[in-house]
Amino acid sequence: MSRSDQDSLKIFAGRHSIDLTQRICRHLDLPMGQARTFVFPDGELMVKLEEDVRGRDCFVVLSTCEPVNDNLMELLVFIDCLRRASASRISIVTPYFGYARQDRKDEGRVPITAKLVANLITAAGAQRVIAVDLHAAQIQGFFDLPVDHLSATPVFFEYFRSIRAELGDLCMVSPDVGNVKVAEGFANLLGADLAIINKRRLSGEKVATGNLIGSVEGKTVVMFDDMISTGGTVGEAARLVMERGARGVIAAATHAVLVGLAVQRLQESVISRIVVTNTIPSNGRLAPLRGKLVEICVGPLLGEAIHRIHHNLSVSALFTGTAGTKR
Repeated sequence: MSRSDQDSLKIFAGRHSIDLTQRICRHLDLPMGQARTFVFPDGELMVKLEEDVRGRDCFVVLSTCEPVNDNLMELLVFIDCLRRASASRISIVTPYFGYARQDRKDEGRVPITAKLVANLITAAGAQRVIAVDLHAAQIQGFFDLPVDHLSATPVFFEYFRSIRAELGDLCMVSPDVGNVKVAEGFANLLGADLAIINKRRLSGEKVATGNLIGSVEGKTVVMFDDMISTGGTVGEAARLVMERGARGVIAAATHAVLVGLAVQRLQESVISRIVVTNTIPSNGRLAPLRGKLVEICVGPLLGEAIHRIHHNLSVSALFTGTAGTKR
């Protein structure tokens, strides 16, 4: 990173995204922006910048993961703080975008909270949004400002390509129909077969798996999805493919949400390896999965995107020849 970039580009971290932000800054050979978030005894937040940002291109890295509302409020306060300090441009980097699953009215008298969050971020003064593997790609349209929807598939592709020889006869399995395009892209890149499982969600925690379309007999199965939340979908899907003769199961997901009994379910499941990224900080909560868990880093991917945005270069060029994003 040139001296002019060090002066004009500032990357700040929310309290729960410091490790990822440090990795982004290392990739760019750039010091992390200096700021502090104070929590008052009554729970109110205040952000204080400890360096000048007037006229500078500023990025704030903060996943709105658990605690979702605390992180979201910190992000809004951060944006307002930068705006009032006269930053020339404010871009937010939300590797994991909370409330993304509330993207439509699927029954009467319910909100579309993803749109509400987009409105809040816009009203606070953000001028650009960078997200990784949104649960629903149409959330890009909820914002009245530019959105760079990044895909973690290049990071996963590099990992699976490095272990391709040990996987043998491979089959990519999409645990639901919404992720078929990405699974198909991976299958083409890795020289694998493709299979699909149709599922039916019974509640926020219960999922019923249906039929398996395609053959997995004697093959190593890689199941890829944008997130693992309760572990119900991936656990049931793994059980189904093993019953159909799969040699082994690897689960891969961009966002390790892992709430409720998810860690226990994955620990007890037939899945031999779980590959996730660091879009959501683990903070020791994934320790019981240490024997199965592989965490890969999206820091260089985000760093390259920030570099390209700062220099007005193409971001979409990053994904030429990859599996793309979820539709």
